Amino acid sequence: MNILLVDDDTFMLKIIHRQLANLGFHKITAVDNSSTALALLEDAGNSFEILLLDLQMPGIDGVEFIRHLDRLEYPGGVVLISGQDERILLTAEKLANSHNLRVFGALHKPVTPEQLDKVLRYVPDSAKFQSRKVYGPEALREGLARRELVNFYQPQIDIRSGQFTSVETLVRWQHPEDGLVFPDQFIGTAEDHGLIDELTNQVLSNALEQAKACEKKGWKIRFSVNISMDNLVSLDFADRVINSVESVNIPLSDIVLEVTESRLIKDRLAPMDILTRIRLKHIGLSIDDFGTGHSSLAQLRDIPFDELKIDRSFIHGAHNHSALRAIVVASLGMAQQLGIRTVAEGIEDIDDLMFLQATSCDLGQGYFIARPMPAEDLEQWRKDWQTRRREIFRQ
Repeated sequence: MNILLVDDDTFMLKIIHRQLANLGFHKITAVDNSSTALALLEDAGNSFEILLLDLQMPGIDGVEFIRHLDRLEYPGGVVLISGQDERILLTAEKLANSHNLRVFGALHKPVTPEQLDKVLRYVPDSAKFQSRKVYGPEALREGLARRELVNFYQPQIDIRSGQFTSVETLVRWQHPEDGLVFPDQFIGTAEDHGLIDELTNQVLSNALEQAKACEKKGWKIRFSVNISMDNLVSLDFADRVINSVESVNIPLSDIVLEVTESRLIKDRLAPMDILTRIRLKHIGLSIDDFGTGHSSLAQLRDIPFDELKIDRSFIHGAHNHSALRAIVVASLGMAQQLGIRTVAEGIEDIDDLMFLQATSCDLGQGYFIARPMPAEDLEQWRKDWQTRRREIFRQ
């Protein structure tokens, strides 16, 4: 990979350059001022897949530099570095994400080889840095009519035992020309153009079919399905979900609906009506991405959720960041007092898992455990996980 390293501290510049070289990275351009770095990025002849950026620089500081990266539509990955307070570093990371940059990590000085290795080890190849196409309503409508949506499943485990307990259902679009299309490229279109009900119906139908297949294998696992707040406008949504589950003859309690409030809803009466009826039938309700967007304490007060999912932005690296750690522990403590199940998203390494094992968290998911996969891959993952589980949990 072609790496651009920017730090006004020439001594630190040399240290990180050597660390990168020792890790096997040799195409490194080291620059000690932000103006030169910006000029390199503006030159169309330079293509840097990774940018390591110090935040505290004279002239154009790191926050200003992030704005320029957004202006340039920089397609590569960004690693932020700073010797400042870790909360400033976390805020800068959040800011960069808000500018639609691909942030692979935020490192506190002094940077160690282990830290660099961890953030760069799983960097996608440069082909994935291209701009993502967003599909319009007509294309999506045709895809739905041809039933081109497919479900992927990400396993969830019991944090203490490692037992495979459940899966989250994640939709993909198997496009006939573009291949596998991810949900951020079409979910917004579905919500904006009245297609979200048909999309959700197809995802739920496919998930229920897979849940029935797992039940026949003797697997006792729950299936979580994401729904949009836009699904919760029509009062017959609860009946449609309940009838769909009952039609495949699986326990209603084996299904969990994950609710993400991605936009403000003016009329809260219908969602409260629908979700309360769903819980009365013992279908689970999960508040997704808790702590982000519009997910709030008011939702926990008003809607009978029985599961709380803590967003990955709080989980990964919490063992090493006091602010994240405090947020996670407080969220888990509140959920425990409310008597609801907790799920941690974004378990990316063994440190994340070990941190959670020392807390009251119930379940977890993330790339360290398993990436989302097609239904046909679940059985092999389950077998492989048994081996890994014995190694990780010493059971």
